[in-house]
Amino acid sequence: MPKLQLVQETAADALLDSNPFALLVGMLLDQQVPMETAFAGPKKIADRMGGIDPAEIADYDPDKFAALCSEKPAIHRFPGSMAKRIQTLAQIIVDRYDGDAAALWTAGDPDGNEVLRRLKALPGFGEQKARIFLALLGKQYGVTPTGWRSAAGEFGKAGTHISVADIVDAESLGRVRSYKKQMKAEAKGKAAT
Repeated sequence: MPKLQLVQETAADALLDSNPFALLVGMLLDQQVPMETAFAGPKKIADRMGGIDPAEIADYDPDKFAALCSEKPAIHRFPGSMAKRIQTLAQIIVDRYDGDAAALWTAGDPDGNEVLRRLKALPGFGEQKARIFLALLGKQYGVTPTGWRSAAGEFGKAGTHISVADIVDAESLGRVRSYKKQMKAEAKGKAAT
């Protein structure tokens, strides 16, 4: 049984568990679709390509990669634009980290703030997404550089159920989903006033 339970599907979660690049791609896709859909995306790519390797994806013909990402079931509701982002992400991992996504959080023994800075330099990783991913690394992936909790902000706090970093089973998934619904409702309420 994989450690990560983000998709709630054993093979997809096992890929995220064993492949740091797949985990990064899942986080990249985590916008405007349900979390499980986003984190299932890397498995769809791996099934269609025979693996999910940054160098192979970076070198893939962009039109063919977009078509691969658009195949039913698509990896995202915007598969074409996400295909471009995934290829850009793959190229960065190849150019800066020698094709090793884990080097993003291990090369040069970085502290939490440095890992956060590196994450924010990736396409599609704004401040919040970078903090959530850092919290996911610390809480579930065994990556705990000095100061990671404070660099991750509220997402790094222990005992919370506010992001994908806190999902360890179906029950915690439900708690995170409830929190997100509550935040959306509050934001709508503020926007209406």
